[in-house]
Amino acid sequence: MIKEKLAAQFDFLKAKTPPLIGCDISSSSVKMVEIAEAGRNVYRVERYAIEPLPKDTVVDGNIANIEAAGEALKRAHKALGSRIKNVALALPAAAVITKKVILPGNQREEDMEVQVQGEANQYIPFSLDEVNLDFQILGAAPSGEDEVEVLIAASRKEKIEDRVAASEAAGLKTIVMDVESYASQTAFELICGGNSGISESDVTVVVDIGATVTRVTVLHNGQTVYTREQQIGGNHLTQDIARQFDMPPEEAEAAKRVGNLPENFGPDVLQPFNEKIVLEIQRALQFFFTSTQFNKVDHILLTGGCAMLDGLEEMVAQRTQVHTIVANPFANMALSSRIKPRQLTIDAPSLMIACGLAMRRFDPS
Repeated sequence: MIKEKLAAQFDFLKAKTPPLIGCDISSSSVKMVEIAEAGRNVYRVERYAIEPLPKDTVVDGNIANIEAAGEALKRAHKALGSRIKNVALALPAAAVITKKVILPGNQREEDMEVQVQGEANQYIPFSLDEVNLDFQILGAAPSGEDEVEVLIAASRKEKIEDRVAASEAAGLKTIVMDVESYASQTAFELICGGNSGISESDVTVVVDIGATVTRVTVLHNGQTVYTREQQIGGNHLTQDIARQFDMPPEEAEAAKRVGNLPENFGPDVLQPFNEKIVLEIQRALQFFFTSTQFNKVDHILLTGGCAMLDGLEEMVAQRTQVHTIVANPFANMALSSRIKPRQLTIDAPSLMIACGLAMRRFDPS
């Protein structure tokens, strides 16, 4: 009974191992990634697809139009060309309440579930009947060998059900519900090492420039130590293009995607937009230094749909004097013959969450 209450539909933290597709439903598009094993600890990108979402399909991380989202998922899956219909989805971090607690370690899972439910009652401002609740043992607690650190996660049922309904409308089956920030961190771990020059012990600033929001997350030793959001993103650039060149917003978005813009786009529109992004990064760094014990960062990693904007990487590095790179979680992976390497490099920064979700296929059961 308690198990049903803890995970009425499915666990959204527990490991899963069947073949699946990582599927990121963002505010502007659906992104799907399929990754396969190509050898011991070697992965291969089989295929991926990006399908734009109609305006206002997703608002503030919530699916406002399930039918439109389902249609976009169906188109993305068709473009992907995969027979796999199992998907891993993710909820925005704002839709999930998480809490780390210390519990006795030497107990049966059923007894731990009872304790988790009791702990959750203290931290969740809703009735447990209204939420999907899950937990994951993170490891031994710092206090002693007989205790473990446990991550409790809960989300309102309707937040999960909306995403499941959209995937069902597309003929897909949701078997994992993750959290976007955790999926992104999984992709970040793929970037560490190799030619990136980044290690997990470094202080790395991940700047995710999405359609509506720029999210700054600072990672250190596998932990998030700071986050900040600003309401600026790719949609603002589209608005700037529309205003500067007297275009309808839809035409401006299309021109931005294919690069079909007048010669003065660079100096008159793109450069000022890049300046705004850099200013937000500098502000975020100032807030980070004044509100934490840290006084320096080692790297800045640019992710999201705007990460590849011409001149942005160089401007960030120059203004902040911090080693800056554009994210590519697939850099150390093999590529199937279907993948165009140059195009994947361009798209990679916007595929961080989808990539992290696709990697759930390889979690130990």
